[in-house]
Amino acid sequence: MIDSHAHIDFPEFDNDRAELFKTMRAQGIHTALIPGVSPSHWENQLHIAAQYSCPYALGIHPWFFSDNYSAELSGLDKAVNQRKQEPKFVAIGECGLDKLRGGNWEIQLKVLEHQLALAKSLNLPVILHVVKAHSELIALLKVFKLARGGVVHGFYGSLEVAQEYVKLGYKLGIGGLILNKDAKKLKTCVTNISLNSLIIETDSPAMSPKHLAEKRNTPLILPSIIEEIAKLQKKSSVLVSERMFENVTQLFDL
Repeated sequence: MIDSHAHIDFPEFDNDRAELFKTMRAQGIHTALIPGVSPSHWENQLHIAAQYSCPYALGIHPWFFSDNYSAELSGLDKAVNQRKQEPKFVAIGECGLDKLRGGNWEIQLKVLEHQLALAKSLNLPVILHVVKAHSELIALLKVFKLARGGVVHGFYGSLEVAQEYVKLGYKLGIGGLILNKDAKKLKTCVTNISLNSLIIETDSPAMSPKHLAEKRNTPLILPSIIEEIAKLQKKSSVLVSERMFENVTQLFDL
């Protein structure tokens, strides 16, 4: 198993990161892809990725850019060009659109468009964050036509929206939300979408399933996500696990 989206560089893991990686590997979780979120996070992110031999992405999340976003985008260009030959550098992101973040919509669009163009120029997939902005994001993806597509991470939209992304060649990142009993729309979507279009993730330390006592999420919930997908699709957990591994390794060339 591979967690396709875990912010395992975040300070929530500083006290037990080594122990967590040890437990992950004991449970068959080979590694986690660490997405980038902002210039202020990249140095530590890259250090953790190197220390634990994790694949990583570089990008600017719509929650984390500042008023000085032009300089931050220039910094992203520089960081990416320094690392574009590194085999562990596998994607651009996490980037995207989030309508719940208030009055910076035009800047969000500029920051995302820059990163989509960057991914296209480097022929890399993108890791996408989207909240209340599926139609706007889909329109942009149709314009940029990324050959390697990417993943809509933490997906919880409708089957119709999912099919739009799949038509454009994007995977859907399925995380801990699928374990919530009230996630009926997502469960319907996962039941009816081809396994070829799914990858698994946790978004650790966020997005912990509601039934867990520990509010810090970790990659250790991946087997439960696989079991739930298998139940919904009426397939074996072994088959689902194998397909999820194939999908993530092919998408990110791991």
